[in-house]
Amino acid sequence: MATAAQNRRGIIAMLTAMSLFCCNDALMKLAREAFPTGQAVTLRTGFAIVAGLVMVAMMGDWRKLPSGLRPLVLGRGAVEALCAVTFIWALGLLPLANITAILMASPLLIVVLAVLLRIETVGWRRTIALAVGFVGVLIVMRPSADGFSLAALIALASAFLVAIRDLMTRMIGDDVPSTVISLTTTVIVGSLSLSLGTLETWQSPWRIELLYLGLAALLVTAGGFCIISAFRNTDVGVVAGYRYSVVLVAVLIGWLVWSETPDRIAFAGIALIVGSGLYTLHRQRVRPDSQLKPEGDKPL
Repeated sequence: MATAAQNRRGIIAMLTAMSLFCCNDALMKLAREAFPTGQAVTLRTGFAIVAGLVMVAMMGDWRKLPSGLRPLVLGRGAVEALCAVTFIWALGLLPLANITAILMASPLLIVVLAVLLRIETVGWRRTIALAVGFVGVLIVMRPSADGFSLAALIALASAFLVAIRDLMTRMIGDDVPSTVISLTTTVIVGSLSLSLGTLETWQSPWRIELLYLGLAALLVTAGGFCIISAFRNTDVGVVAGYRYSVVLVAVLIGWLVWSETPDRIAFAGIALIVGSGLYTLHRQRVRPDSQLKPEGDKPL
């Protein structure tokens, strides 16, 4: 069981991470107006690796860098790389608030994955909550007569990858520093995006969007460190609920930068996603037999 001080640290880390990630998303969306996906992620990664090395140095974690080569850490990095590429591709085509809301389905998908892996059993309450949440996702994705847009489907795939990433994060030992996990992930993300970039026609980087990518790298590096810290040695059921603060930030940024405002139908879908997610987290806290117990003291 986490202490009150540990939970406060986790909440602050989560709120900070969500704000940093959302600002990063806005900068990446602006950069995507000039660069293809692979180039945008690769250029950002170049800056992010430098920032990650600085953080490792500041935290004195040089001697623990080899722990980043553990299979679980590398696996998490590979999943994060796929998540980054799919998300940023869809980001260039969808409103910021909409794609952020779709990504917020990841806590629901964590429960689904746990059920499929026979880690968790769910009762009728969480089953209904999950169904309501996915109805919200469908509302936000807004299928046309021809079906779902490819961008919306890719965004949903990214949410699925986020769920896998978060489950894997909880399984990494405390002896692996968050800075090392973050740096390892950054390098793997860069490798995948560079491979993707070989299939693209790159644009000249000497434009204002390069500055956006540099700032985005700083934000995503700091955010990655914060999100890892938020889920370690904390009551995740308390901390994870604050993940939904990113929706408010996304709506605000979308309105300020692109004059994007979700309509009433989209807001209804967002409300269903957030409400079902918060209720699902609550049920995991109160059920004594839950293997997704938020304290983090039960191995998955």
